[in-house]
Amino acid sequence: MTNEPELLTSVEAAQITRTPLATLRYWRHLGIGPRSFRIGRRVVYRKTDLHEWITSEERRTASPSA
Repeated sequence: MTNEPELLTSVEAAQITRTPLATLRYWRHLGIGPRSFRIGRRVVYRKTDLHEWITSEERRTASPSA
């Protein structure tokens, strides 16, 4: 068994982030979404990169505790 990160399709990444696929594509276009790259014509996301992006967005946008 290898320790290579799991690669996710755009559809899978959209499901994890619970956003429409079009939104994920738009974020990619703006350069503000999770890190992605192409393998041939397919855009893929490393599962670890996606979860790191979610964590960074949580920290960036979290409301201060009362």
